[in-house]
Amino acid sequence: MGTISLKNVRKVFGDHVIIPGADLDIKNGEFVVFVGPSGCGKSTLLRMIAGLEDLTSGAIAIDGKDVSQAAPSERGLAMVFQSYALYPHMSVRNNIAFGLKMAGVPKAEIDSKVAKAAATLNLTDYLDRKPRQLSGGQRQRVAIGRAIVRQPQAFLFDEPLSNLDAALRVNMRVFIMQLHKDLSATMIYVTHDQVEAMTMADRIVVLNKGVIEQVGSPLELYNNPDSLFVAGFIGSPKMNFVTGSEAAKQKAHTIGIRPEHIDIVEGKGTWNGKIALAEHLGADSFLHVDADGAGRLVVRAPGEFRGKEGGAIALKPDMSRLHRFDDMGGVIR
Repeated sequence: MGTISLKNVRKVFGDHVIIPGADLDIKNGEFVVFVGPSGCGKSTLLRMIAGLEDLTSGAIAIDGKDVSQAAPSERGLAMVFQSYALYPHMSVRNNIAFGLKMAGVPKAEIDSKVAKAAATLNLTDYLDRKPRQLSGGQRQRVAIGRAIVRQPQAFLFDEPLSNLDAALRVNMRVFIMQLHKDLSATMIYVTHDQVEAMTMADRIVVLNKGVIEQVGSPLELYNNPDSLFVAGFIGSPKMNFVTGSEAAKQKAHTIGIRPEHIDIVEGKGTWNGKIALAEHLGADSFLHVDADGAGRLVVRAPGEFRGKEGGAIALKPDMSRLHRFDDMGGVIR
């Protein structure tokens, strides 16, 4: 089992409130991603679950047992950090086995667990190498292997892919998703990259200044954001926001529309303007349009669309996909 429950968890440093009070229930085997901008409290919340940060107040339970005051080693969790934190003088085999050796696990059992973890992580051929002989992705897999052999209640990942280049990030992202499927383990993953959150999570927890803004599946958050913040943070390119008279027509302070929900039409559209910039990405083109009455909008077009910069364009939003927000940033249903 690997259920984790947070009840009014608070963290305060002096007069500075980092987490004002978080409530969250994570199911066994779930892949939950904490996402939000830098400084939103996501890593602090993860570290409190791990026991690396003390709680100011509130409670954390793992499999129904209150662990709020328990030491990290008593929580049955394994953490994978942004930095690999490998011992450079040790082989891959000994890096993976180190925690088990320190715990006094018999050698035969250690050998068996290391071999199994190495096979799972495609590291069998690298067990006798030193970390300096490995790529960044391989080093991160060694760090994950060190966690796997402990057979934890849950895995905690703190921005584990931040040090990798773009291609390796994609490969490791797929690898961790497959690992979750193979292990059927509870995983909590922290990232500021909403693309990682959208592609990996069963559920996403969006944090803003320490407050949990919304929790839901990727598509729930994408299609039905509860706030202006969530609407703007989830999705790439981000949602377009329009204020002023165009929003007032919809009885809202702000209206939002995603780039793929704006059609390019012939003749006169709801919004007419000029193409300021065109990004051609192959399958898609993203047009940055200066639209009369709506300001700068990003519109998703087919990859073969060849609108010229400075060219006139007419746009029509899908009104059924329009999002309305009040002056406090809350959604108007």
